[in-house]
Amino acid sequence: EWTGGAVSQRLAFEVKVWRDKRSDPLDEGLVQLEEYLVRLGLEEGTLVLFDARSVAVPFEERGQVHWTQTAGGRRVRVWRL
Repeated sequence: EWTGGAVSQRLAFEVKVWRDKRSDPLDEGLVQLEEYLVRLGLEEGTLVLFDARSVAVPFEERGQVHWTQTAGGRRVRVWRL
């Protein structure tokens, strides 16, 4: 939660790391982030996925941002880094 003068804003973030021998953490991250969003009464949040696999594609190819939705219909900005 951030308050600056007359402006107050509440944000929800989840960060996941994609490691060797593991599956893409997107689905798990969306479930976890939706729990936060429900608890905080928010309709959107941000999921950051760091690809730390030893065979990860170059950053230029994986560095992307897109929107998706949780199972409950909340908007999520996904950052793949």
